[in-house]
Formats: sequence, C-alpha cells, structure tokens
Amino acid sequence: MDFNVTVRRMQTEKVVDHIVSWLKEYASGAKMKGFVIGVSGGIDSAVASTLCAKTGLDLLCIEMPIHQGTDQVSRADDHIRWLQQHFPNVRRQPVNLTPVFDQLVAAFPKVEDEEERFMSLANTRARLRMTTLYYFAALKKYLVAGTGNKVEDFGIGFYTKYGDGGVDVSPIADLLKTEVYEIGAYLGINQAIMDAPPTDGLWGDDRTDEEQIGATYPEMEWAMEMQEAGKKPEDFSGREKEVFLIFSRLNTANKHKMLPIPVCEIPPGMK
Repeated sequence: MDFNVTVRRMQTEKVVDHIVSWLKEYASGAKMKGFVIGVSGGIDSAVASTLCAKTGLDLLCIEMPIHQGTDQVSRADDHIRWLQQHFPNVRRQPVNLTPVFDQLVAAFPKVEDEEERFMSLANTRARLRMTTLYYFAALKKYLVAGTGNKVEDFGIGFYTKYGDGGVDVSPIADLLKTEVYEIGAYLGINQAIMDAPPTDGLWGDDRTDEEQIGATYPEMEWAMEMQEAGKKPEDFSGREKEVFLIFSRLNTANKHKMLPIPVCEIPPGMK
C-alpha cells in the first residue's frame, strides 16, 4: 500500500542554504558563538549537525552513550570524524553518562510496576543528555541545536519533554523524515547512517522507532497530511485506518508536549 504524501518537489539546495543562513543569523542575533549538539548515530542528528557545521560557527558535537549499542556509537563516531574532515570549526566531546545514569537509578526507590519504571528511565536518559548539552552550552556561549523532525515534533510528539525536546533552535523541525533523508543524501551523509533503521536509543536495546510507533515514518507523514486535510477514521479502512488511528492516538496523547505550558490565569480583581 502506498502511503506517500502529496509529491512536492523540494528545492534541496535552497532549503539547505536557507537553514544554514537562518542558523547563522539567529546565533548572531542572540550574540552566541556557535552550537552544541548531541550526535547519536542517526539521520536526524547527522543532518542537523552538518547544517550547523556549514554555518562556519563553532560546533561542539557531544557523544553521550548510556548503555548504548556499539553500532550506534560507531556511527556517531564515524559521522563526527567525517564532519571534522570537512569542517575546521567542528570539535568533539565524549561524555560517558552510563555511570551517572546507573548511580541515579540506584538512588531511586524501588517500584512495583517495572514496566512503568522502564519507561520513566528511558525518558531520564534523554533528560540527562539535555542537562549535559546545556552544561557545555553555558560554558561556551553556544546554542543547543535540536534534532527533531516535523513528524516527531508536531505530529506524534515522539520525543522526551525537557529531554531531546529541550533545545534552543530546531533546524530540521519543519522537515518531514523523508525530506531529512533527501537532505542527508544531498549533504553526503555516511551511507551506514542513511541505511540504519531510525531509533531513539533510549532503551539499551536495538528496538526501532517503527517498532515503538507501530508504523513507518512515511505512514505517519501520510496520516499527518490526512489529519490536516480534515479526514476522519471512518474515511479509511484496513491498514490506512489502522495507521490513521495510530497517528491520532499519539497526536492526542502527546499534545501536552506540543502546546505551551498551561498557565493558571488569575481572574481580574483577585489580586
């Protein structure tokens, strides 16, 4: 079944130039010296870091393994070495967060529901990484660059609140996942990264995004387009209906990540 979204001819070179220019102008306006980014070995962080590198401003690439799979670590390492070969403004900083994570886990009280604990600790990994990025950002006067794409950030909320969602700038958040791959090919991103199944790397195993979501990114892009067109579940059947319902469920459940923090406004006259 074809779940491709409406075909739009992206002007890839112009999009790349636009993002790079936007990043440079934003950093200049904020009076910051450059960017810091977490490099995971996945396509999103590879593309986002390369776009930051192309600004010519300082770029600090942080490796933050927490019981990480060796293939993820090696892809991240290869990508940073590739960046340094092509951009003199790129530096790297490995930070092994595994012992920090383990000590934090040991400090937490035991809980009865191990499945809930497992989920909570996955998000804790992302928040430890966010804390690490902002540590270096404050030291260097850098902006924290995000790596989320449009489907993750604005479609299904597939990120950790105050974790990988805690950033200063989002260079690829208006790009669908398929568009990120298109830009990755244009930029010459390592083929091993291009071919690797997307994963958030938060579980200490090799589970993929598709396994967690229950659908592929092209399927989610299709469902996002259908929702924007005002479609309802009853408009579909079979796999299309299943995919649309997956998207709708995640979009609703994670809406709190995508909306501003609720503020309790005090009625006039009470203060």
